[in-house]
Amino acid sequence: MIEAGLSYKKVAPKMNFDFNRVRALLISHEHQDHAKHAKEFAEHSQAVILASKGTLKGMQGKGWNTDFRFLPLANRSSVTIGSFTIQAFSVEHDAIEPLGFLITSGKDRLLYVTDSCFVKYKFKNVTQMMVEMNYSKDVLDEEVEQGVDTAKFLRNRIYSSHFEMQNSLEFIKSNMSKALQQVILIHVSSTNADPELFKSRTQRLTGVPVYLANELKV
Repeated sequence: MIEAGLSYKKVAPKMNFDFNRVRALLISHEHQDHAKHAKEFAEHSQAVILASKGTLKGMQGKGWNTDFRFLPLANRSSVTIGSFTIQAFSVEHDAIEPLGFLITSGKDRLLYVTDSCFVKYKFKNVTQMMVEMNYSKDVLDEEVEQGVDTAKFLRNRIYSSHFEMQNSLEFIKSNMSKALQQVILIHVSSTNADPELFKSRTQRLTGVPVYLANELKV
């Protein structure tokens, strides 16, 4: 599993209340929409929690119990659990020690990046991407010009902590290869984005199926 922002109560029915096959839970950083419910999943499964030491520190400040199974990951470190090899890499975000993940199983290589304004690494033979495309600078600037208070308040933070459309497209392009099969755009803002534009631009760039995360039915 990747992230624990949704509650066990919401996720469990989608899993038929069976978490026996869940071997690991990856947490990219300590912010509540990614880590809030990690304790619940640890209590209801045998999964080991994979995250950085900095993320654990941040989670401890929010009531995390360190008695649960925890395996720290550092930048460029890897761990194999079952048939999956998880390589962690650092990303730029306003968190203590945020990570992205390259998850390999057989010929499948999933590249996962969220909540980041910059990633300096490139990866070969990626077959699937789950990549943040959080906002459009044009949409956000227009909201600020229209006097939307939340946009004014958040603009500087968003600029320095999240993937803007063009940044995301450049990251996707730098990690494309003939092996790429699909792209899923994640963490798309509900107010500062143009989802259909995001999808069409990514489709045009990659030539593979592109999905918005909220379109997927599980």
